[in-house]
Amino acid sequence: MTTTPLATPCTPPLAITPHPVTAPESAALLRAYLTDVADRWYLLHHGRTTTPEEIDGLLATEQSSGHLVPPDAVFLLARREDEPAGCAGLRRLDARTAEVTRMYVRPAHRGAGTAPALLEALEETARGWGVARVVLETRRDLTEARALYARHGYADIEPYVHGPYSEVWLGKSLGRGH
Repeated sequence: MTTTPLATPCTPPLAITPHPVTAPESAALLRAYLTDVADRWYLLHHGRTTTPEEIDGLLATEQSSGHLVPPDAVFLLARREDEPAGCAGLRRLDARTAEVTRMYVRPAHRGAGTAPALLEALEETARGWGVARVVLETRRDLTEARALYARHGYADIEPYVHGPYSEVWLGKSLGRGH
C-alpha cells in the first residue's frame, strides 16, 4: 500500500505591528502567555495547573507587563488573517542592551513561523534603537523557547536579573558597538 503525504495548506501572511500593551487583545494574549508558563511551573512543582484567581493575582503583581510602553519599550502583536497569533515585548535596559520579554505564540499558530518572525521584529527594533545586544531570561523547563533562541544565535550569558523564575540567561550580539 502506498501512502500519499498530507497536503499542507498555505500559511496566510503574518502581520507584526506595535500594539498598546493595555489593549484588550494584548491583555488576552498576555493572560494566555502567563497561564501557559504558570501552568507548566505549577505542574512541575505542585502537580496541578493554576486557578483563574492565581492568574489574576500574578497579572496584578510582579508578572505585570505595564513596563512595555514607549519610548523605552515596545509590545508587538502578530496577526494572521486578522486573528491575534502571538506577542512579544522589548524593553531598553540601558544604552547598549535591550531585553526580550513576554514572547508568546497561541497554540493554533505554533509551527507556522510566528515565533521566529516575532524575534526578528524585536531584534530589528533593537537595532533601530542602536543597542548592541539583546538579552533575556527564562526557565529550564521552557525547552521549546530555549531551542528557538539557540537556533537564532542566543547563547548563555551571566545572570543580569534574579528572581524565582530566572534560571537561564541568554544574549545575542547585534553586531553594533557603542
